Amino acid sequence: MSTTATVEFCGQTYPVAPGEPFIIGRDGPLAIDDNPYLHRAFLQISDQNSMWWLTNVGSLLTATVADEHGMMQAWLAPGAWLPLVFERSVVWFTAGSTTYEVDVALADPPFTPLAAGHAGQASPATIGRTVFTTDQKRLILALCEPTLRRGVRGSGSVPTSAQAAARLGWALTRFNRKLDNVCDKLARVGIRGLHGEPGRLAVNRRARLVEYALAARLVQRADLELLDHPGVCPTDKDDQ
Repeated sequence: MSTTATVEFCGQTYPVAPGEPFIIGRDGPLAIDDNPYLHRAFLQISDQNSMWWLTNVGSLLTATVADEHGMMQAWLAPGAWLPLVFERSVVWFTAGSTTYEVDVALADPPFTPLAAGHAGQASPATIGRTVFTTDQKRLILALCEPTLRRGVRGSGSVPTSAQAAARLGWALTRFNRKLDNVCDKLARVGIRGLHGEPGRLAVNRRARLVEYALAARLVQRADLELLDHPGVCPTDKDDQ
């Protein structure tokens, strides 16, 4: 295989050798930390049929994968795999209350997106045809804030509902109602892992929302000023 792959995490670079599966988890070449909620072997990067593949070898956790411009995103469930075709792919996953962010870079990628320089220029409150109110975007920002403020890709905490509500100056009931509205909107356009799944814990739903918002570039670091300077917010009746 002529294409070489490297993994980047917390400012460190790890080369991936052809023919030697690279494991991300509590053990393996990239042993992230001693998080008891993280699988010992969670994600595997390996080469097959002249391509690099990312496989979820865990049994419970999921991962969100996107290209660096937010033009493509995928949800990688246990047992699923997908080819790595971009120059740089970003992987987010959550174990317990910690969200991790890992980069996978290819030296000679098989695919180069067209007009990559224009990615991310759409309305920051829109995903496809889904438009979010100012309050809804502030909610997403409150959940993503620890990760967005981090200066280097690595790990960040997912705020509890109470913490995010306090950050926004809202009552918890108001936060939960608006979180339901955001998740409902995304579920209606086919985003999985946010609504209507039996046994889905609240922390998992918040983590999935954080992962998707980062992968789809729904919010960025420059948007954080909206948390402290919201301007004129729509009324609750607009949160449909």
